Amino acid sequence: MNEQHGASWATAIQATLHCLTGCAIGEVLGMVLGTAFGLHNAATVVLSIVLAFVFGYGLTMRGVLKSGLAPAAAFKVALAADTVSIAVMELIDNTVVVAIPGAMDAGLANFLFWLALVLSLAIAFVVTVPVNKWMIGRGLGHAKVHAHHQH
Repeated sequence: MNEQHGASWATAIQATLHCLTGCAIGEVLGMVLGTAFGLHNAATVVLSIVLAFVFGYGLTMRGVLKSGLAPAAAFKVALAADTVSIAVMELIDNTVVVAIPGAMDAGLANFLFWLALVLSLAIAFVVTVPVNKWMIGRGLGHAKVHAHHQH
């Protein structure tokens, strides 16, 4: 693969771990809230996805705002850096959770609920690393963040 933009596996893993942090916060919070409030499974998944994007973008913006960027510019950097990564991660992790029989209806006190969440995020991480490697190698995705701050 093209390594000209620093698209090492280590860089891709670091970028994906950053993405996973925001996605996991939003995903877990959304699943917990949706389950606790008895929302329909589809509403719970939508809530989880929305919160994953909010927290994913928020973590990136937090870092680039420290570099002195205005909030609107920081948001544009977050969109460019994280949209594809978060979308892939959310597609995979929600597909896995929904595909595990009984996971969405298991309830917060059930081991299956938590196992499904952990498994879904782990699989999403593994699938998203090569996507981020490919994007960073072309100066896209998380490569946009590195102009503003280092992790």
